[in-house]
Amino acid sequence: METGIVAVRDSQQGMIVSQADSDEQLIELWIHGRSIHTERAYRRDVKSFLAFVGKALRTLTLGDVQHFTDSLSGAPTSQARTVAAVKSLLAFGHKVGYLLFDVGAAVSAPKIKDTLAERIMSEEDVVRMIALEKNKRNHTLLRLGYVSGVRVSELCGLCWKDTQSRSEAQGQITVYGKGGKTRAIMLPPSMWTELLTLRAGAGPEDPVFRSRKGGGPLDSSRVLRIVQAAAERAEVNGKVSPHWLRHAHASHAMDRGCPIHLVQATLGHSSPATTGRYLHVRPSDSSARFLVG
Repeated sequence: METGIVAVRDSQQGMIVSQADSDEQLIELWIHGRSIHTERAYRRDVKSFLAFVGKALRTLTLGDVQHFTDSLSGAPTSQARTVAAVKSLLAFGHKVGYLLFDVGAAVSAPKIKDTLAERIMSEEDVVRMIALEKNKRNHTLLRLGYVSGVRVSELCGLCWKDTQSRSEAQGQITVYGKGGKTRAIMLPPSMWTELLTLRAGAGPEDPVFRSRKGGGPLDSSRVLRIVQAAAERAEVNGKVSPHWLRHAHASHAMDRGCPIHLVQATLGHSSPATTGRYLHVRPSDSSARFLVG
């Protein structure tokens, strides 16, 4: 990889400030502060990109990036994520003055079909998944995933210090989520009561959902297996994942008349447009109803 100090001028002080002296350092600056899941995916995508082009970032051309995107295969969603990662890195490099041009700006991510509707379970399916789970910890995990709509990483990271009692037998959980955002989620009395049955003398720093091996927090792969086993018992079709419970929360809440801004706040979406997708994929009416045949 190419090295050499790259600097930008501070417009107020007139000082020269080093931003990166190699592609590797730039990547570390770009990755900094992202979640462990995002970091893992981005590193994998950028590694494959650099191996394909076989040259330093400063010598890239638009053609290099286009040839890479044309070479991608596999699921459209995976291709789109990889292209987005490469574009993000190149844009970051240009923004901090390491790259003279952002050659990725002219590259379009592949269009992908919105499959959200395929990943929204019915209320009956969710209720059956939860009801058939006889393990106490797993039952509470499934139910909290649905009732709160939290991400799997937020479930795994939940500690007892993140739970607080509220009036009228209600409670709340506080989660640190995507984009470094913290949000508090109110829980109905029945959910709060069930959650407290798991504590059994655990301390504030202890995880709510503990692994049987070592007592540490469950990891996302274990939660995935719990959800998949529950879906199989309930005969729910599809590659069900913990995120399906989050989708179900959003869709079912709005079906029951919950305001979109409240769903947005509960799920931690940065934009109401993201939450609004659930309205578009599960419309309450259409012009098809007015046709004959």
